[in-house]
Amino acid sequence: MSPATTRPTDSEDAAAAARAFLADFRSMSTFGATTGGGVDRQAGTAADGQTRNWFRGLVEGHGFEVRYDAVGNQFALLEIAPGAPYVAMGSHLDSQPLGGRFDGAYGVLAAAHAAIRLHDTPATAPAPVFNIAVINWFNEEGCRFKPSLMGSAVFTGKLPVEQVLATTDPHGTTVREALASIGTVGDFTLDVAAYLEIHIEQGRSLEDHGLTIGLVESTWGANKYEFVVHGEQAHTGATVIADRHDALLGASLLVAAARDIADEFSTDEHAVITSCGEFTVFPNSPVVVASRVDLLVDLRSTDAEVLATADAELHRRIAVIEERAAVSVERGAEHIWASKAYDSSGLELATASAKKLGLAHGTVRTLAGHDSTNMKDIVPTIMLFVPSVEGISHNEKELTSDEDMLAGVDLLTDLLGRVVGGEFVASNQNRN
Repeated sequence: MSPATTRPTDSEDAAAAARAFLADFRSMSTFGATTGGGVDRQAGTAADGQTRNWFRGLVEGHGFEVRYDAVGNQFALLEIAPGAPYVAMGSHLDSQPLGGRFDGAYGVLAAAHAAIRLHDTPATAPAPVFNIAVINWFNEEGCRFKPSLMGSAVFTGKLPVEQVLATTDPHGTTVREALASIGTVGDFTLDVAAYLEIHIEQGRSLEDHGLTIGLVESTWGANKYEFVVHGEQAHTGATVIADRHDALLGASLLVAAARDIADEFSTDEHAVITSCGEFTVFPNSPVVVASRVDLLVDLRSTDAEVLATADAELHRRIAVIEERAAVSVERGAEHIWASKAYDSSGLELATASAKKLGLAHGTVRTLAGHDSTNMKDIVPTIMLFVPSVEGISHNEKELTSDEDMLAGVDLLTDLLGRVVGGEFVASNQNRN
């Protein structure tokens, strides 16, 4: 056989697929790139729109059809079992301000490449009984528009469409207007049979234990609250302390109380994590006592009872803070998800794929929220992690090695073949 007609070996095919993924990842990372090596692609911005259009071009070049729903969720569809429901995979392409290149975006691209590989080499997997959808969820991060996990919350019926479309960013732009500006809104709906998601860990447990793959067994519970502390504007020099109603003092005491609660309620068995991720001071002048502070406080824990007790303590302390700072604290919107296990049969199936590929793996829990947090409440769901170097995330220095990214794509490809072939859904039906 002449060199011109020699077929590439399996190892050559695998090497070419790996190179293709890494090249696409580098290309994707140029959209919204920051000088510090990260990205800034907040939901509905021009950079987000550019990344969505790039992704559309990528998948359409491999035979996918791209559609959008009413809140801008982007669906790349591959019909391989006509008339059947879809096995969905995905994550998000939007980022935090000055965020990392890997958070969310890796999972979307890994899903697309897993689907492409499976489609290009169908003989390596069972005959498909489901179609494939790769989803780029809108506004997973929740930094420009609150709450986070917005697109998947609408998809799963947890948030009404019209409420989301009317939500505004700090400058008064609505979600409806932002989506119209980037041209990624439609009326598509999707029949989903199962959902898979792969993500960087955003923690260090995999790295600390020398593991390549994390099989996510459950989520932490999380309670997120928007608070408004109301005070009274005054002169910082001329107004004596006794006459002040300092909203900034009240807000600071609330942040400190949250940290104290984390220290007080964490145990060796169940940790409590609290934080304030957003803080807006009015009028924010160096010579004016603040009249108002808007802030967001969240509490997370592995245990529902511990979280409930810590939550009750936070709200008990609000009355103490109001009296000490002579302010009032208004509780606004909230975003809550419970600690909940992922499907055990999904863990078993992912374990089988990891063993087949010889990948070091173990079970983990996710501290962060992901779109799978919503999806697992409506369909059988599998969540996977690859390591984050030093656990750094939501930071331009966020990093996952090429080797770990490629191992994740390999695992997702094998797992997708099993799920599209009916193994995961069938096991759930048998248990039910």
